[in-house]
Amino acid sequence: MRNLKKIIFISFLFLFITRVSSLQAQELYCNVSVSAQKIQGSYLEKFRTMQTAIYEFVNNRAWTNNVFDPNERIECSILINLTEQVSSDVFKGTMQIQSRRPVYNTSYNTTMFTFVDNDIQFSYIDYQPLEFNEMLHLSNLTSLLAYYVYIIIGMDYDSFSLEGGTPYFEKAERIVNNAQNVPEPGWKPFSGSGNKNRYWLIQNILDDKYSPVREFIYRYHRLGLDIMESKLTEGRAEIADDLRLLQKVYREKPDPYLFFLRVVLDAKRDEMIKIFSESFPDEQSRVIQILSEIDPANSSKYEKIKKQ
Repeated sequence: MRNLKKIIFISFLFLFITRVSSLQAQELYCNVSVSAQKIQGSYLEKFRTMQTAIYEFVNNRAWTNNVFDPNERIECSILINLTEQVSSDVFKGTMQIQSRRPVYNTSYNTTMFTFVDNDIQFSYIDYQPLEFNEMLHLSNLTSLLAYYVYIIIGMDYDSFSLEGGTPYFEKAERIVNNAQNVPEPGWKPFSGSGNKNRYWLIQNILDDKYSPVREFIYRYHRLGLDIMESKLTEGRAEIADDLRLLQKVYREKPDPYLFFLRVVLDAKRDEMIKIFSESFPDEQSRVIQILSEIDPANSSKYEKIKKQ
């Protein structure tokens, strides 16, 4: 009897440890919202169950082999705006994705990735499990979600170590490769939004010609923002110097669209304006000159650096 109790205790202990480890392995703390206001006569319960299923798929799955404490989970949000119901279970719309990263020794969270995918289409059947396999395209919905999860994780890891996100970007690339024969838009070179789709985003990220952009992500966060609480001037100077990495890519123009560069600037534009509005005049001038060159469509915004 004593041995039996011991076996039962060990079994429960093992299950408890396994459960705790599983919880710690979860990488994301993601807010999920599904809106279907533009779909006439929509059955609201369907979209509630869809939102719950997506939330659980993203947040309860272990996406890496690393252990995350609850306070280390990556904060992000996914907003799905459904605009058309193609059939009873097929929907079209947009997906807005954003992720954030805490800045060392502060309560401030910096935006890492912000993007709107205007070409999402997927099928969803109430209460049907959301299945995903890295090696196969099982569902357009889960492939979409997993693709952006790996982009989020890859961007986060790139900010802590130089090109540390490569394994997760490669997983996102595999999802794209698996989807080359599907009819839904966004996965092929000139599908959906053409040169600004999922295919080109991951192609740019993993292209060696864009490696200075990824170096910028690392240096901007780890050597710039993360030291600004204790060494404000040094951290800001580091970011000012790091802009030359983006300038290098802009001048070499690996492709006509510079998609990945645009994505990074979209995430950091407002933050950089705020950072350098409190800088020295000569540093402000250098920063405005570079930013206006590499992001000419927003040059008027950068001029505000000297006016604040």
